[in-house]
Amino acid sequence: MMKQILFTLMILPAAMFAQGAALDDIQQDWAQANYQLEDKAQVEALTALKERTEAAVAASQGSDASMLIWDGIVKSTLAGKKGGLSALSLVKAARKSLEKAIEIDPAALDGSAYTSLGALYYQVPGWPLGFGDDDTARKLLNKAVAMNPHGIDSNYFYGDFLAQQKETAAARAVLEHALAAPDRPDRPVADAGRRAEIRQLLETLSN
Repeated sequence: MMKQILFTLMILPAAMFAQGAALDDIQQDWAQANYQLEDKAQVEALTALKERTEAAVAASQGSDASMLIWDGIVKSTLAGKKGGLSALSLVKAARKSLEKAIEIDPAALDGSAYTSLGALYYQVPGWPLGFGDDDTARKLLNKAVAMNPHGIDSNYFYGDFLAQQKETAAARAVLEHALAAPDRPDRPVADAGRRAEIRQLLETLSN
């Protein structure tokens, strides 16, 4: 029995390291696909990434909140690039993954599930086509910012939401705060891409 326990304890760190490495790879590949590719190449890369996140979720038997979050992010990003009615099944699947992540660990990845879910609720059409709802989006995004007050993503999406709600002054303040977020050394491509989006949105609000 003792040998079996010791063997299990030796296996667990290796498994956790493998999961972390897989998550890092997915984050980097998502940033490259989202910010450095275009058109058909971008859709193909995101489609392949979706298959990888789905496989990783299945391998963890749906118990890894961080991987569920990234499954939701990849699916929602792909939906945005594809557009149209064909994207609705993707956003519904993304919502399911993000809600499951919150059930497992609301604090995973600094509350990123709330950020991504809130973004879905204000970007997806409302009934009868989709599940979009601005009131729900506001609650989720406020929760995201409360959990990660200085995060570049949490503040960007909240600022974008406020901009769409024509709350221009509040949007500008939140976006300026997002722009001042500390760099993430392990995610330079994602940070550069997000900062470019923030600057573009701030310029739009100034016109």
